[in-house]
Amino acid sequence: MSEEPIMVFKKPTYPINNSLLDYLERFDRISKVAISYDDLLRFSGSVTVYDKQNQDTLWIRVYYNEYERMEIDLVLKKIYSLLLSDGNLNIIKFLNVDSIDYCTFGNSKPFRIKVRNILNDNYTHFYVKKADASRVYGLELEHILSPDKINFLVYNDTLIEEHIIGIPGDVFINKLLKDCTETEKSQIAKEFVKFNERSMIRLLGDMRAYNYVIVPSHDFDQVVYKIRPIDFDQQCYEGNFKVYRPQFFKENYPMVKLVKDKLQNSSIEQYKDEERAVLAKRIFSAEYRIKKLLQIMGNDVIAPVEHIEQLKLEMFNYTHDVNFKRAKSMGNVLSSAFDFVTRNYKSINIFK
Repeated sequence: MSEEPIMVFKKPTYPINNSLLDYLERFDRISKVAISYDDLLRFSGSVTVYDKQNQDTLWIRVYYNEYERMEIDLVLKKIYSLLLSDGNLNIIKFLNVDSIDYCTFGNSKPFRIKVRNILNDNYTHFYVKKADASRVYGLELEHILSPDKINFLVYNDTLIEEHIIGIPGDVFINKLLKDCTETEKSQIAKEFVKFNERSMIRLLGDMRAYNYVIVPSHDFDQVVYKIRPIDFDQQCYEGNFKVYRPQFFKENYPMVKLVKDKLQNSSIEQYKDEERAVLAKRIFSAEYRIKKLLQIMGNDVIAPVEHIEQLKLEMFNYTHDVNFKRAKSMGNVLSSAFDFVTRNYKSINIFK
């Protein structure tokens, strides 16, 4: 276990270029409802949001003057309908915007919107953020390569994301992990190995405990745990290869210790191979979409040149694959990573 990788500078926001906008239009990711992150910033007041233990959540509940609130509520209800149903505006009369919260912590500073169905009191959250190319690439890759699909929409410089349900990783580690059975701990260790491998291959960085969730599911007489990322700001940005490997963050040390305590090296290697095989299959099954996305990423600027140079050399040293040395962009580095995984998968399965 090493020290947490250092990310010294705050990541800048990268604009969404025309090629990426065309891609988003092709796959129905463009919002038909006009919405602006900057409009939500014009709140007239706020109060601190506390959790059940009366701890500051670093979120504030914001308020608007009456005229603006009516207009904002209507837009947010339309966004809810577009994001989570078929865009049918007939449901709007059954919806209420219960709260609009603003996060004062983190890079994206999102707004969290709580929308409730007044007929049955069921509610859903979604987020409104500044659109950033890195974040959009991360969300799209999650949708394609993960077993869990994710909904998001873009309108000009604004991004709308659905809420990903789960227990925040840091909360689970600090409060719930100790009460898991030994069998459950072994299963969680297995999932962390796979999550670590998946994050590394797809170059999703900064997966500290508060940037992913643990999702428990009941299956007959056991609880099965999955790990899902919820923050995609650091997709293909950092030059330090360790940033893309959750095992190197000090916040994840309890999970790393769990892996060491519960799994033998042969099992760890087996689970890594399994995850690479699953990723390779998903890449093959969505070959056109992946190829198109990587082509756009390859021509986009989403990281400083020095980060690209550092990462491609570190990945070459890790894989000994010369293709990484030829990379000219972060998109090229990611393409080389996918090629490495699929090429090795083909060589293993060539006689099957």
